[in-house]
Amino acid sequence: MPSSPTRSGLLAGIGAYLIWGVLPLYFPLLQPAGAVEIVAHRVVWSLVFCVALLAVTRTWGAFVATLRDRRTLGLLALAAALLAVNWIVYVYGVLSDQVVDASLGYFINPLFTVALAVLVLRERVRPVQWIALGFGAAAVAVIAIGYGSVPWIALSLAASFGSYSLLKNRVGRSVAAVPGFATETLVLAPLSLGYLLVLQAHGTGSFSAHGTWHALALASAGIVTAIPLLLFGSAARRLPLALVGMLQYITPVMQFLIGVVVLHEQMPPARWFGFALVWVALVILTVDGLRHSRAQSLSRRAE
Repeated sequence: MPSSPTRSGLLAGIGAYLIWGVLPLYFPLLQPAGAVEIVAHRVVWSLVFCVALLAVTRTWGAFVATLRDRRTLGLLALAAALLAVNWIVYVYGVLSDQVVDASLGYFINPLFTVALAVLVLRERVRPVQWIALGFGAAAVAVIAIGYGSVPWIALSLAASFGSYSLLKNRVGRSVAAVPGFATETLVLAPLSLGYLLVLQAHGTGSFSAHGTWHALALASAGIVTAIPLLLFGSAARRLPLALVGMLQYITPVMQFLIGVVVLHEQMPPARWFGFALVWVALVILTVDGLRHSRAQSLSRRAE
């Protein structure tokens, strides 16, 4: 049986990915707000929610300590920038009826994580992992040729969230979930609040223009945003990065089904073939990861 920290991290990770999986049904409810406005509200209201959590959990000391640690603050600031890019691209994809492309981004995210391990962490890649990366690259090429354009939404989401996951893992156990996410939202809050104020000053903001329910829906974006990210932050601190990567399959599967079954997005042959190549790559990567993990476990027991 896994230890208590690992078990709680596993439950937190599953909860985060389940919530993210249903977001394609949530963001259209916030229209006519556009992607950037929605993200700005996500940041501002997430910070409000985090301040309340810091007060309830009495973790102000940890939050202040995080702000005073230059290295940690720098890593979290970079993570915040990546998170903002990920949010804007994802919300744009959902609002422009490209949920399937968004799901592709999270399907190829484990492959991007392997690439990061090679390029950033200088880890050695096993031959089977190279095969999986080859299938992933072929999938992107097939979809690009079939559509006549590079699937930039998918690639942007994979790159931004994969890098964010790496940074959160590098921060390690020194920063708890609530202080860490509070720091990230604090970094993004001035620009986000300024943008919203400019929209309101020019009369183009939707917060006060479409009734109380619309305003409450935009404000709820803070809670909807904060809860899964706090769960993810907790999971990233307690679980190996490889296990976090395996859990994230939950989200793209749900998003893919919503895009195809609920929203009826088109799936021409080239897209099906591309997705099939990605799924083959993920099966190869997962089986190899499980075998490698088992071999390491047996080796440790033998010692």
